[in-house]
Amino acid sequence: MKINPSGAINNPYQKTVKAQGAGQAAPQKTDKLEISKEAKDMLNSDKIDPARQAKVDALKHKVESGDYKVDAEETARKFYDFWTKQ
Repeated sequence: MKINPSGAINNPYQKTVKAQGAGQAAPQKTDKLEISKEAKDMLNSDKIDPARQAKVDALKHKVESGDYKVDAEETARKFYDFWTKQ
């Protein structure tokens, strides 16, 4: 049986432990979000297109009165066209 002397022991894994500790001290990257000027303008714009507002009002009236009916075939066709045309 061999007994090592007390004092500094040549540990081959010591370099690995030191390297791992040094790697953790590096600052972590953070996420960054940038919003384009056009998107900011759209958010801050209070202008509503009158034609679009008229369409929205007409749809609201149809839904509230119960006259609005969903065409299932037309809806399915549009979904199909969207997902197959890429």
